[in-house]
Amino acid sequence: MSITVIVTALGALLVGFGVGFVVRRVLAEAKIASAETESKKILEDAKNKAESANKEALLEAKDQIYAMRQEGEKELKERRTDMHNMEKRLTEKEQLIETKGSQLDVREKEVQDRSKEIDEKKVEYDEVISEQKTVLEKIAGLSGEEAKELLLKKIEDEVRHDASQLIRDIESEARDEADKRAKNIVSLSIQRVAADHTAETTVSVIPLPNDEMKGRIIGREGRNIRAFETITGINLIIDDTPEAVILSSFDPVRREIARLTLDKLIADGRIHPARIEETFEKSTAEVDAEIRNAGEQATLDTNIHGYHADILRVLGRLKYRTSYGQNVLQVSLEVSHLAGMMAAELGVDVRLAKRAGLLHDLGKAIDHEVEGPHAVIGADLAKRLNESPKICHAIEAHHADIEPQTVEAVLVQAADAISASRPGARREMLESYIKRLEKLESLAESYKGVEKSYAMQAGREIRIMVRPEELDDKDSTLLAREIAKEIEEQLEYPGQIKVIVIRENRAIEYAK
Repeated sequence: MSITVIVTALGALLVGFGVGFVVRRVLAEAKIASAETESKKILEDAKNKAESANKEALLEAKDQIYAMRQEGEKELKERRTDMHNMEKRLTEKEQLIETKGSQLDVREKEVQDRSKEIDEKKVEYDEVISEQKTVLEKIAGLSGEEAKELLLKKIEDEVRHDASQLIRDIESEARDEADKRAKNIVSLSIQRVAADHTAETTVSVIPLPNDEMKGRIIGREGRNIRAFETITGINLIIDDTPEAVILSSFDPVRREIARLTLDKLIADGRIHPARIEETFEKSTAEVDAEIRNAGEQATLDTNIHGYHADILRVLGRLKYRTSYGQNVLQVSLEVSHLAGMMAAELGVDVRLAKRAGLLHDLGKAIDHEVEGPHAVIGADLAKRLNESPKICHAIEAHHADIEPQTVEAVLVQAADAISASRPGARREMLESYIKRLEKLESLAESYKGVEKSYAMQAGREIRIMVRPEELDDKDSTLLAREIAKEIEEQLEYPGQIKVIVIRENRAIEYAK
């Protein structure tokens, strides 16, 4: 029973396996057939799409080719049109050139004919002129060159006569007008002003009690001299000069402070960096007080008050400033007095003229610190310190940096020129001074008819003696003018030089 069941189960199992195998095979074959069908369909679709894409690309390419062809044909047509137009223009220009060439040939022939005709006429004219010239020479008894020279001399004499007469008339008119307007202002002002001038340089020489003091000033390894130069800001020169050292600086106030400091150190004998600094501070205070006093004294001397405190300090610094050997503060006082006197004579604002004259060189106190002309620097400083516009204008215009617009500005300019140019105001080297006088005399004596010349009034005047038989009065007037012009062109000099030509006739006879 159990065996039968087992056999039956095994048979059923085998049958199941067989049926399952058959079923799986049938299903697999069906799937394969379906897959083949699907793949064929996919391939067919892909083929159809590829053919469609190829057709579309082919059509698009044909369209592009057609469009490019159309564009190329259009461009070619335009170029052909341009070339045709250019060819047409060239043809027209060629025809025009040929026409002008023909016209030029005709004109050239005409010019050649005219030139030949002119040459023939020129020969005829030259012959006629030569004949006329010969006839005129026979009639006048002079050659052509002699007649030309005679005519030129006559014209020259007439011109010189007219020129000398015109110069005399102009000078006479100007002199009369000047006498009426000036009223001897300048001469009176100069006579009433007398100012002392000191000559200073950019160095100060300090005497020493002995040469041993030089070593103490230098100090160990030069520490004292380095400290002195650093604190004072000036150069201390120690050379072979016996019992003396030199202080050098372009700033006169700083040099004065350094001089006082060194004098005190030498008198005290204790020289070391700390002592130098202490003494320098004391000397600075003393010089500052002296500067204030100098500024205040200047206002008292001119009797003009109401200045800003900073202006007084800057004005006081001019006491230690020199220009061409003149003390600038003394020059400012002199210009103030001159401008005031001339203003009084003319009846204009005296206080304004004196104030502007005193402040005119204000910029020289700080021109080593600020770039620019000292007149402009001074005007800017005065403007910042609340001086009136007229004062500022007179300061700025006193060296012609700008044109003077007021009477006071002109007076300050004139007073400054008088102060600088009067004899003895500015220091000159003796050698250059003598050379200038010699050159002045030799220039005057180089003219025809001059017998002797004399430079006078410190070179401000030259008197020229002429030979009366060679030059008449009119020639003398013209000679003075020519020499003055020659001096202006060739010589350099302060102020002006007066040229006096003297023509003197002397009759001498002896009674026996």
